[in-house]
Amino acid sequence: MKIEGMKGYPASVRLEVRYRDLDPLGHVNNAVYLSYIELARVRYFALLGALEGALGKGEAPVVARVEIDYHRPIFLEDEVVAAARVSRLGRTSFAMDYRVEAGGELAASARSVHVWIGRNGKPTPLPEHLRRRVGEIETLPVEGL
Repeated sequence: MKIEGMKGYPASVRLEVRYRDLDPLGHVNNAVYLSYIELARVRYFALLGALEGALGKGEAPVVARVEIDYHRPIFLEDEVVAAARVSRLGRTSFAMDYRVEAGGELAASARSVHVWIGRNGKPTPLPEHLRRRVGEIETLPVEGL
């Protein structure tokens, strides 16, 4: 599902804030943002076809690093959308950028780095079909393409 207003982010997902997401101050706890961007990442991987034939065979991307900038709190009644894009392709790793909007405003921006792990449990070159697919779906220049 592509959400309007997320130009440059090919994958996005609408999220429902749950009561359990909230901290004692009534806004979404900072750790929950990781779950929100994870849902956007899984949506991107589905669009990419990244996990087809990989899961259960000992190869997949793993998270190596995540950084999040919080721009405004998210509250229970907010309409939330999280979006993802690939911003860099390396030999065995890639970076993704995220945007989380609440009520049409930027609530958080994030970046994650992933390493493609092969059947031997070690970093291995990104599959060529994934590189091609990223090039097909990205609308902004991607480093490493």
